[in-house]
Amino acid sequence: MADQDARSGEGRRPTGIPVLRWEEPPEGPVLVLLDQTRLPAEEVELVCTDAATLVEAIRSLAVRGAPLLGIAGAYGVALAAVRGFDVEEAAAALAGARPTAVNLAVGVRRAQTAHQEALARTGDPRQAAAAALSAARALHREDAEASARMAAHGLALLDELLPAGGHRVLTHCNTGSLVSGGEGTAFAVALEAHRAGRLRRLWVDETRPLLQGARLTAYEAARNDMAYTLLTDNAAGSLFAAGEVDAVLIGADRIAADGSVANKVGSYPLAVLARYHHVPFIVVAPVTTVDPATPDGASIEVEQRPGHEVTEVTAPQVPVAGAGGGIPVAPLGAQAYNPAFDVTPPELVTAIVTEEGVVSPVTTEALAALCARSRQVTIS
Repeated sequence: MADQDARSGEGRRPTGIPVLRWEEPPEGPVLVLLDQTRLPAEEVELVCTDAATLVEAIRSLAVRGAPLLGIAGAYGVALAAVRGFDVEEAAAALAGARPTAVNLAVGVRRAQTAHQEALARTGDPRQAAAAALSAARALHREDAEASARMAAHGLALLDELLPAGGHRVLTHCNTGSLVSGGEGTAFAVALEAHRAGRLRRLWVDETRPLLQGARLTAYEAARNDMAYTLLTDNAAGSLFAAGEVDAVLIGADRIAADGSVANKVGSYPLAVLARYHHVPFIVVAPVTTVDPATPDGASIEVEQRPGHEVTEVTAPQVPVAGAGGGIPVAPLGAQAYNPAFDVTPPELVTAIVTEEGVVSPVTTEALAALCARSRQVTIS
């Protein structure tokens, strides 16, 4: 069985947050993760020695966010290869851990392909394992570079749409350095605006039921000295009505070929509100999040999570009483509807910002052209 231990990370992160790293101690290579379920109360690390441990970390949301899941999946394949486990079995388990998040499968496939090709070419498992690890490290670097380019493209778009400056941006869930090899996706755009002196206010949706906005985005905003305000998800309508939102910035876990966007549940209502109030609704995601094999929003598999996440409240360092490990807030036996994501149709999306540029208006043809351009850049 997997071996997993935790170590306090307190005092080791003055600015940046290394959410994932590969280490090679004497007892063997490991993948070290920042346990995001313990934030913001404490910074604790999980040490994964095999793919099974990493799969559980992904399912429990200890590691999460589309770009980071891709990186984690690639390292998970490398971990299986280096430690002599069945690589194909590990890859299948990792790719299926979060079905909506396309980046996870992309990262797994990239390291798996590198391993297969090296093994076929050399017949040496050690060289094949080294190839898988090299692929994971390359993906990690590329994501950091993509994050910086998305931030630049996103800020340029905000300045174009809102030339008066003083941007008041509403965001949902968490899209910063906790989900990326760099500074994130949508949050990275807001951070770029903050550094340029053009962010007036970051409105942070609480993001129920697991509070990724309250626990994680607010945590990152505070660390970066950004002007931010936290609100409950159901307060967003009154914020729009008061004229306090200039733009909505969200990430994505999968973008279908027609431009439909799957993101953390609660994103679609924001798109509807934004359209009614004539506010730009902007999606920021790497090109790897675009899935040409998924034709439209109806074809996106939406992950259904356990009901206890809704019927109970879980917080770090709080005594638990419920069956799911939290504090019950609903009658015993209450049924809960708990989709992890919702899907926003392309006609409600003002623009999709990627590292390769901006797509607006969002159409099947424009996305296909972007993906083709990205492939050409990668091949060259």
